Amino acid sequence: MPAVASIGAISGRDTAVTAEGLDHSRRRHACPPPGSPERARTATGATREAILTAAERLFAEHGMYAASDRQVSEAAGQGNNAAVGYHFGTKADLVRAVARRHAERIEALRERAIVAAGDSRDVRDWVDCLVRPVTEHLAALGSPTWYARFCAQVMTDPVLHEIMLEESMASPALRQAVEGLNRNLPELPPEVRAERGQMVRLLILHTCAERERTLAEGAPTPRATWAEAADGLADAVLGLWLAPVSPPR
Repeated sequence: MPAVASIGAISGRDTAVTAEGLDHSRRRHACPPPGSPERARTATGATREAILTAAERLFAEHGMYAASDRQVSEAAGQGNNAAVGYHFGTKADLVRAVARRHAERIEALRERAIVAAGDSRDVRDWVDCLVRPVTEHLAALGSPTWYARFCAQVMTDPVLHEIMLEESMASPALRQAVEGLNRNLPELPPEVRAERGQMVRLLILHTCAERERTLAEGAPTPRATWAEAADGLADAVLGLWLAPVSPPR
């Protein structure tokens, strides 16, 4: 939620600004001088952000290899076609950087969901810990977004998808959510549990990617908001985990 200015900050006693104070404020907020290390760091950070945004969008819309480093550089407004390699190295490094760009916010949302779940024995609460941090993050990004489609594209690549799995499992909150889920699931044969875990990953990933694509195209969606979409997705995931197991043939 955006920060809200306190009443004291806009009260009469705080509105008087002397000429000396104004001059000091201007100096304090002035841009770093050209050629300074601070100016260089600011420019480098802006370039990296532009490249990450361009790569996420192009990879989401066209696939991991249909978009070249040159196209990413051009989309990021960089005249140097080698900018991607200079700032990020390989495509694998770029994919990892895009994933980490979103990880902190999703981690914070998942930590909050885990606190809310507490010691719950309800499987639905732990399913929510898996689903809702993703949908809430996508909702907060506004529209259009590309991150869900980016993840879906990466997960189709036999090499790059390992990076996404590594980044995901580096999340302490995700590990806690999975542990909470596993503690409360009914007894399932190991092979069924593994199979359904894979199904759940695909269901969450591709449902979010498809909704993101539909929103970007301005087409109607089955559910009006990401929060409502999360309800339907969590219902489906819960049903998948609790579905009966067919006897061996």
